[in-house]
Amino acid sequence: MTQTHTDAATAITHETTVSGGRFVYRADGAEAELTYANTGASAGATRVIADHTFVPDAMRGQGVAARLVDALIAKARSGHWTILPRCSYVVTAFRRHPEWSDVLAD
Repeated sequence: MTQTHTDAATAITHETTVSGGRFVYRADGAEAELTYANTGASAGATRVIADHTFVPDAMRGQGVAARLVDALIAKARSGHWTILPRCSYVVTAFRRHPEWSDVLAD
């Protein structure tokens, strides 16, 4: 079963499956994505692994990857998730944003 939610303000779509999901930005027939896998719960919060971010060449340099991570952070906060960053882009984003420590998994 797949569920989809679109945030009209940023044009980011959140698609979920039983094992995880992805945040997607689509434009001009191309799509950028940030994928994650569910790992279960830890200390009362759902834990997810952010495992992959991809932005096609035509979308690079426009802040698309940052908006995908912002969508992940917003969902983590609203859904009581913690995030285990495994994608190098997400790891670097967490280093640049210490204010996200509330959703960083131990």
